[in-house]
Amino acid sequence: MLRATTLIRKAAVRADAVVDRVTLDHAARQAPPATLTGAGGLGFTPALAKAASLEDGDALRLEDGRLILVEAAAEALLEVRATNPARLLRLAWQLGGSHVPAEIAAEVLYVPASAAELVRGQGCAATPVTRAFKPEREAHDHSQCGHDHSHDHGPSHADHGPAHSHEHAQEHTHDHGHSHGHAHDHAPGHVHGPDCKHDH
Repeated sequence: MLRATTLIRKAAVRADAVVDRVTLDHAARQAPPATLTGAGGLGFTPALAKAASLEDGDALRLEDGRLILVEAAAEALLEVRATNPARLLRLAWQLGGSHVPAEIAAEVLYVPASAAELVRGQGCAATPVTRAFKPEREAHDHSQCGHDHSHDHGPSHADHGPAHSHEHAQEHTHDHGHSHGHAHDHAPGHVHGPDCKHDH
């Protein structure tokens, strides 16, 4: 079976290279099935080198160069509104804290039907709708940028990878006659203050 080995983001898709299309809901775009069949009957296997979420309008490039267009399927959602904008903002905060995907538009949120209880708890009005779901991307999802990221920590970190742990064992001697060592644990994207503690 043909393999799709490259993800092409929407902005770079050439319409004349598209030979078929697949319609996927949000869950399937986050984790595509082992095999897919396009609307035109073309079967293929997603085999991307790096795991990445698929967005509406992206394309999967087959090994022979042809493209399969990805379209967002209509699915059951809740259209959420509130008379007080602060309630909608508070709900968006709660959804993010609970890792519930949400699509944010002007004065309205679109969320999965499973989030009904959380919506009611914030005093917002929810109306069932059926539409394509295109939620906001998570802040740490670098796959959307279309290029690899490197982290430059300056000369003192030149020999370390993007996530590293190291200890500074060197002794520092001060005028008042004592010495001390330092141990640091670094992870990209996190800045820790003196009292900051994270549980993952």
